[in-house]
Amino acid sequence: MKYYFLSIFLFTSLQAFSGFIIDAKTKKPVVGAVIGDATHFTYSSISGRYYFESNETEYFVKAYGYKPYHFNKNNKKVSIYLQPIKVRALYLSFWNASNNSKKLKNILNIIDSTQLNSIVIDVKNEYGLTSFRTSFAQANSYGAAKQRTNKNIKKFMQELKKRKIYTIARIVTFKDELQAQNNPEYVVRENNGTIWRNHDGMAWVDPFDKRSHKYTISIAEEAAKVGFDEINFDYIRFPAKSSLRFSKANTQENRIQAIESFLALAKKRLQKYGVFISVDTYGNVCWSKDDCNIGQTVPSLIKYADYLSPMLYPSGFASGSFRVKYPAEYPYKVIYNSIANIEDEVDPIRIRPWLQHFKDYAHTKKHYKKKEISAQIKATKDLKTGGWLIWSPSNRYYKEYFN
Repeated sequence: MKYYFLSIFLFTSLQAFSGFIIDAKTKKPVVGAVIGDATHFTYSSISGRYYFESNETEYFVKAYGYKPYHFNKNNKKVSIYLQPIKVRALYLSFWNASNNSKKLKNILNIIDSTQLNSIVIDVKNEYGLTSFRTSFAQANSYGAAKQRTNKNIKKFMQELKKRKIYTIARIVTFKDELQAQNNPEYVVRENNGTIWRNHDGMAWVDPFDKRSHKYTISIAEEAAKVGFDEINFDYIRFPAKSSLRFSKANTQENRIQAIESFLALAKKRLQKYGVFISVDTYGNVCWSKDDCNIGQTVPSLIKYADYLSPMLYPSGFASGSFRVKYPAEYPYKVIYNSIANIEDEVDPIRIRPWLQHFKDYAHTKKHYKKKEISAQIKATKDLKTGGWLIWSPSNRYYKEYFN
């Protein structure tokens, strides 16, 4: 019996290792970096030193403003050098997320010759389709991969990694026609019991229902498995409409708790992959003292997400906002004032706003070109944010805008 207990002790004992986390550019210590495995993590000290115990074989290191770092028990190093990054990303839509896409080739050409270094890629779109076939059987049984645009995700990711591009997987969360069709028991409904659909005819799943949480996070895991550096959750909110039926009382407290619950589970299940988590918000969340009736507040989101990406499209703000008639005429002011308004709540290094690269649809129909895009980017630089994301639904981008 004594040998039996000894063997169990040896099997479950933790292996200890330590070292320093260092900024690869400045050679200064990185304070507060997270070092972890699938279930445990610790932080680097003020000197950059870490001490970690684990019986796992794969480890990660993450710190705000740096690329994620991965290593295993066979290539542990005393000093780990993290590469700093200010994310400068273009959005690539579901329909263009293929190896042969002309829009992708144009984006890669722009990245090769400008300051850009990142791409946000649709992995799960608003309809609920996945851009590549995952190993998630439930989604595949719904036909999520039938219209996939990427037939070789391994080749796709290898090409991006070869170019050292930072990759962000956009995952649409609760707006999901496909999931709703197949799970009518937790679809969002009108008060009369009929299925509610928004202006573009899409149904939503109930953010209160944990089944909807597990479903989307399972797809996020698939993105992490193929090598994305970051998971970006979009539509991680309640519908912006009153008088809808949910499984719980639609109160602010309940809404915020539901979104926090989703993010807490996502953080737990994605931990072993060492990916960052970011969330998209309404631009008005930067100004509101409540949850805008959608379950989003800066303090509640930043508790679990690494990065916050408010959609600060100047055209999205109402006339009179910022004390101007047409906010879209003042792109620098909109971006700067919005971020400055929340920098007491969250370090700007953790803010990466979505910027406008499309025509002003709300007021003057002004086209956003180099001048307007440069003004938005300048605002993020002046506030020392963690970077920026450019949204163009058409994926039409021009190299001269980013020189």
